[in-house]
Amino acid sequence: MFETRGYMLDVSRDRVPTMRTLRLIVDILARYRYTQFQLYTEHTFAYEGHESVWEEADPLTPMEIAKLQAYCEMQGIELVPNQNTFGHMERWLTNPKYNALAKFPKGGAMTPWGTIKKFPTTLDPKNPGSLALVEDLLGQLLPNFASKLVNIGCDETFEIADPEEYFTFLMKVVEVAKRHGKRPMFWGDIILKHPEYIARLPKDLIALDWGYEANHPFEKEAEAFAKAGLDFYVCPGTSSWRSLAGRVENMRENLEAAERAGRTFGAKGYLLTDWGDEGHWQPLAASLPGIILAGNFAFSGPKSAHMDLEKELNSVMDAPLGGLLLKLGTLYLRGGALKANCSELFNILLNPHGYSRHPGLTQPILDEISGIASGVRIAAERWVDRSDWAKEIVYMANLIDCACHRRDESRLRALRDEHGRIWRMRSREGGRIDSLAKLPRF
Repeated sequence: MFETRGYMLDVSRDRVPTMRTLRLIVDILARYRYTQFQLYTEHTFAYEGHESVWEEADPLTPMEIAKLQAYCEMQGIELVPNQNTFGHMERWLTNPKYNALAKFPKGGAMTPWGTIKKFPTTLDPKNPGSLALVEDLLGQLLPNFASKLVNIGCDETFEIADPEEYFTFLMKVVEVAKRHGKRPMFWGDIILKHPEYIARLPKDLIALDWGYEANHPFEKEAEAFAKAGLDFYVCPGTSSWRSLAGRVENMRENLEAAERAGRTFGAKGYLLTDWGDEGHWQPLAASLPGIILAGNFAFSGPKSAHMDLEKELNSVMDAPLGGLLLKLGTLYLRGGALKANCSELFNILLNPHGYSRHPGLTQPILDEISGIASGVRIAAERWVDRSDWAKEIVYMANLIDCACHRRDESRLRALRDEHGRIWRMRSREGGRIDSLAKLPRF
């Protein structure tokens, strides 16, 4: 059993849940013995004086944080603030008011995957205004939380080539958090690329060792943090984002690998991450298998690999929908078209006119996938009058069907209409248009 068993939900990639949805999530977390809940924010907290960044996002307000915190406390869950403070600042830095704070104001950063960032993403550590912004954000956010922890992010700072420059600014942000009486945690991806800096980290930091593929080297990375005497969490993912309906087998192996490494090297926590890249198309149902299974791995250890996940899903959804959900979540395996951090079906749907699909995804294979998705949709439709989960499963089946028929205008038009209906079931209106804009149209 891990001392801390956490779940982190991305609320900055367009989808901000309603309060009702957040309470539902807390109920599920309590059922599976989680102890910590984080809401990952970039621009979706109502910061006073920064309205131009969040005014169309339907952000979380201080009053809503207070209500959610009270609900979490009733369920024995710690609500932990999570605000990125270095990288992933696109929503701020593309705003003319803040663009001068960007390391690359015009964008153009190269990522480790060979792509180029169109927009600025990272604060310039040498600009005094960058730290002033961080001080303002944390100064407004942190007093709303009773927790003595804060996640300051600091991951994927693509524009920063000098590790000393990265480390110096990280330490400045750490000091800001400490002045508010908080113990900082940070994503460990950048520091792991420069292991000579790990020993220089203050021992009261918590390193977050994240990785989302089945073969992620958790053991090597966990060992590095353990040898330095740092407290750390292992942080796998739900494998739901950029997938349409999940990547269930990758999720299983990723969760198991994180548990094994964390147990071997003494991780203090197990933090499941749930991201919303590229418009957060996937509904909550896509993440549910990962939430259930990760909670069991964090509490019960290796034996969780043998749990009856379908039965647990049926129980949570109060309907025999678990098998349908898991069936959709394995369709990414068809045709051998395996991609890191996404499914090939997602890529096809995201780029209907300019994407060359994997050669294993022949039209007969796509037709087979479409047929399976259609069968799932028909089975789930029997439950839509009594279950929002069923509605989400139908929607995911339609996402997959559209990927298989990516040039069918009528299918895409119907999907765009359905996107709004499903979005409004659990999410706020803010961000919906941005998410919808990422779905293809003719």
